[in-house]
Amino acid sequence: MNIILLGPPGAGKGTQAHHLVESRDMIQLSTGDMLREAKDSGSEMGRIVADVMARGDLVTDDIVIGLIREKLQGNKQGGFIFDGFPRTLAQADALADLLEEQDETLDAVVELRVDDEALVERITARSTCGGCGEVYNDITKPWPADGKCAKCGSTDIKRRSDDNEDSLRNRLMEYYKKTSPLLGYYYANGQLASVDGLGDIDEVKAAIAAALDK
Repeated sequence: MNIILLGPPGAGKGTQAHHLVESRDMIQLSTGDMLREAKDSGSEMGRIVADVMARGDLVTDDIVIGLIREKLQGNKQGGFIFDGFPRTLAQADALADLLEEQDETLDAVVELRVDDEALVERITARSTCGGCGEVYNDITKPWPADGKCAKCGSTDIKRRSDDNEDSLRNRLMEYYKKTSPLLGYYYANGQLASVDGLGDIDEVKAAIAAALDK
């Protein structure tokens, strides 16, 4: 099964992709991770990526499609999760062509639907442990009173510099401008399933599982 996860910044795509990797033996294809991996690989594609990034240029769709092609030709396991790609209609068309070329199908597109105000409140309260990456929230899951991570004991509390209200609203606007047309695109294709992305993690996990099992 090959699926796309759609949703604005902070909607929980990474968390839910991790659950799918564990429960369904899927492979998460995150654009950022693929670019970093390629840059350090020493391969021909990696040298192209490294050169583009060194110049400060934007990585083209052709490069990202090339990286995805390499992954599709490898071990498929339980299928692929496309996380962070496509972001535009042009990228959606390119991915459809690539999947057809590789004799693959796109089985579902899951949208993590959120309320902007609730999302802003949740993300601006977010922090992570610098030791193990455990995620905390000032409102729903505050740091332990002793200041130590409950998972690894680290006292290294990290907050993303762009997890502030102004920055987050700008990121949301950019997402809606570029990515929202994809919802209509995949709805028209009968592939879109929307779930409440602001529910409890296990509730969202169950809703995604139900959508995929259809």
